[in-house]
Amino acid sequence: MITPSGWWESRRLPGSGAGPNPDRIVIGSEGILGIITEAWMRIQKRPQYRATAAVMFNSWENGYDAVRQIAQAKLWPSNLRILDSDLTADSTGINNGMNLLIIGFESSDLSQKWPLDQAIEIAKLCNGIVTNDNIIIDDGTGTPTGRGGAVGAWRNAFINVGGGLTAGLGMVTGTFETAITWDQWPEFDQKVREATQAALDDVCGGGTVNCRFTHVYPDGPAPYYTYVGNYKKDGYFEQQDAIKIAASDAIISAGGTITHHHAVGRLHKPWYDVERPELFAESLKAMKKVCDPSGILNPGVLIDPA
Repeated sequence: MITPSGWWESRRLPGSGAGPNPDRIVIGSEGILGIITEAWMRIQKRPQYRATAAVMFNSWENGYDAVRQIAQAKLWPSNLRILDSDLTADSTGINNGMNLLIIGFESSDLSQKWPLDQAIEIAKLCNGIVTNDNIIIDDGTGTPTGRGGAVGAWRNAFINVGGGLTAGLGMVTGTFETAITWDQWPEFDQKVREATQAALDDVCGGGTVNCRFTHVYPDGPAPYYTYVGNYKKDGYFEQQDAIKIAASDAIISAGGTITHHHAVGRLHKPWYDVERPELFAESLKAMKKVCDPSGILNPGVLIDPA
């Protein structure tokens, strides 16, 4: 990494316990310390074995409990995401109040039938419903595993041609993402949905909020929320801001992070200021002062300009 004060070069190692990891500091710094010019990438062989299943749940609670148990069983699926009933209906056309869980495994060396069977068994114990036509296993033959059934419907909806259509139809829409521990998750989800829905009701006269998990850890999920409401004439950005502020306030007050993978930037900085320890902020300012004495790199991101 090149900084205004000179080069920052770390050693190429598979792992190290020698103090705080300089690579992690750079990765999370959002360009305020320097510009990355060279990086060491980890690669893996192309997967030859794949296995996918779509499981339906009558309740959101049963669905995310199955996700928790699969994650904590250390089966390490490549894809594990649940869609609530509203998102399932919107994206797949399965409009029967069911919540869709997508499970996927892949490997370059081994059949993935066994781990998929284990994950399906856990899902069934949580009252999940899965039919044979929604279980697809490719043992190296090249059989497509993500293009048919409910999984394929979600894939096609996710990779769509959205480009400004909702705005053109007079709709206010947006997304936000976060992460939370499992013990806090049910109450957290309720509070975030309630706050966002209240903002939609106030700003747009109504609307919808739905949720899916984009990432899952043994310790908790990374939920991704989508909201849609009717745009009122004039003040589009003010309407968006009001909804964003309400959702972000709810996330922080309920114990979540202001962003899991979208970064802080300037938009999320007011809530990042609350989330991070103040002593860490002062330490980050000191590091920036050393690397970027004149404060020319991405001023206003993560910390206030000097």
